Amino acid sequence: MRKDGFKMSIFILLLGGFIVKIFGFVVKILYTRIIGTEGISLYTIVTPTYSLLITLASFALPISISKLISENTHSSQKIIFSTATLMILLNTLFILIIFLLAPWISNVLLKEPKTYFLLIAMATTLPFISLTSILKGYFLGKMQVLPNTVSNIFEQIVRIIFIIFILPLLMQKSLLWAVISLILLNILSELTSLLVFTIFLPKKKIIKKEELIPNKSILKDVLQTSIPSVSSRFIGNIGFFFEPIILTHLLLLSGYSNTYILREYAAYNAYALGLLTMPSFFIAAICQILIPEISKFQAQNKILMVKRRLKQALKYSFLIGFTSSIIILVFRNFFLQVLYKTTLGSEYIFILAPFFVLFYLEAPLISTLQALGKAKESMKITFYGELIKLGILAFLSICKIGLFSLVISEIINIIYVVFYNLKIVKNHFANYY
Repeated sequence: MRKDGFKMSIFILLLGGFIVKIFGFVVKILYTRIIGTEGISLYTIVTPTYSLLITLASFALPISISKLISENTHSSQKIIFSTATLMILLNTLFILIIFLLAPWISNVLLKEPKTYFLLIAMATTLPFISLTSILKGYFLGKMQVLPNTVSNIFEQIVRIIFIIFILPLLMQKSLLWAVISLILLNILSELTSLLVFTIFLPKKKIIKKEELIPNKSILKDVLQTSIPSVSSRFIGNIGFFFEPIILTHLLLLSGYSNTYILREYAAYNAYALGLLTMPSFFIAAICQILIPEISKFQAQNKILMVKRRLKQALKYSFLIGFTSSIIILVFRNFFLQVLYKTTLGSEYIFILAPFFVLFYLEAPLISTLQALGKAKESMKITFYGELIKLGILAFLSICKIGLFSLVISEIINIIYVVFYNLKIVKNHFANYY
């Protein structure tokens, strides 16, 4: 990569990410207003489950594939076909599990029978998400940021068209049909991405028969990175999965109504966190480039370049996090009213915003550890952070402070995870001196 390649790649991803985020806000504003508070509450309560399923379906492949391709130790075609075979087997297993467990999750854990149909819809989207994950990892490993950027933009365009023209018609049929369609829309958007990726794939490459056969050595290398990485995300998503379950059960025991819990959780998760994480696409762009860059320099033993890239990533992330958190804190009611036609969640933003400066440092630190081959250490920190978060959440949920139990536990989790990830990174570089 050229000397300015890192900054140029980030610039392209930031520009594309900005466009995608604007489209994403249009999507969110449109469907929020069409399906209303009741629909948002129903959609929000299954979001943790869907995040968990997507984590399992993608299996951290963009990270492991981009790392492996950037190291240039195996044929790109062999890497793609080997991981594709693995994902077919895993997705078949996950879909069967969801079909079997959907009644229990919806009725016993979530205590909302309507979510059964949403869970089934989610399962059908998994293979499409997995396939696009493989190709995203391929292009990132090749340091080609344009395909991912273009595919994300077209995904959002398809979503906007669907929501404007189709969603209102389904809403007339029933609220449940409308919410289900929002989930199934992922199939259409992922197919759009696949179409875009095929345009950017090399046209003159000849695929040999032996490249179609899964390679044990490649699968081992992929799993060495993906298992710790996906385990870390899995732990985070398990915590996210149990979050509404703990809240629902303990707040009901504390005397809060189910209507209050659904409304306030939607206000916290969809409105407050949705607004605070608004600039996250900037950080995602930085991390997408950071992993293959650091992997490459680490393989070449260029430690000074590794440190330089990390410092750049942390500097950009801090500036973005600090600026956005201050702006959102000051103008929170204005943003909420303009975007969602409500001020629900304003009090949660007031408490969370100052700590989200640290939140934006979390992703580049974790990405760096993954690129340095220290995903296991990061996974342990995530695990302990989630245990602490859920423990504090459970205790505070019986103290009759409503959703503030979740706000406080989230803050403590952010501080813990960032501090200890930073500690491991410092210790890693200390070993070179």
